[in-house]
Amino acid sequence: MAFPVIPRPDMAAAHFINAMNNAEREDWPYVRWILKDTLPEELCVGVLMLPVKPPDISECGGVRDLDENNRRRTFFTPQMQAEFPAVRALVEVFQRGEVARQFAKTCNLAAADLEGSFLRIEYIQDTDGMWLKPHPDITAKLFSMVIYLCTGPEAKNWGTDIYDANQKWVARGPADLNRAVIFVRSDTTFHGFEKRPIVGVRRLMEINYVRSDWRDRWQLCLPDRPITVAV
Repeated sequence: MAFPVIPRPDMAAAHFINAMNNAEREDWPYVRWILKDTLPEELCVGVLMLPVKPPDISECGGVRDLDENNRRRTFFTPQMQAEFPAVRALVEVFQRGEVARQFAKTCNLAAADLEGSFLRIEYIQDTDGMWLKPHPDITAKLFSMVIYLCTGPEAKNWGTDIYDANQKWVARGPADLNRAVIFVRSDTTFHGFEKRPIVGVRRLMEINYVRSDWRDRWQLCLPDRPITVAV
């Protein structure tokens, strides 16, 4: 029997929707939703077992989107879905209409804004030296969600750093295994990762629905299959 046994997408979607319904809301300095037990454990293990090495990035300049580093990043593309059952199952979960509707409900988004968007999932493996300067996401991201897959004694200190509208540090989010943070982009949703030691690998997934004019279509999970929110 293959290990781990990947749950069916409908079961994993129900698990995620339950986590969304029980999310804790934080309102300062901007609205965020904190999830616990976000995905079935087997699905998390399946991602952690992917034979993907952390990218060798010697200097990031405080951003991920550097031309010289972009092709070293890992996205859950159709090729990866064909090769790894955990990747395929995860994409099917977040492609489902009921999950899209739950994002709209929880995050107070108009379903019409999500309709026709595209799923983008990046698997991030940060190593020592990685940092991110305070920034809001670009407008093409309709929302941002990070699911943490951090393990080890240092992982508790690897959460996302939160800043106020003046880019002053105010908080650090939780980075426990299978916790998640969601927020809707605005000009004041400053977040980043203060430079600090990373002993091991800081693993997480960034999940977005992005607008149909997303520039780097090679990053999309299903570039020919937009999100359908309608029942």
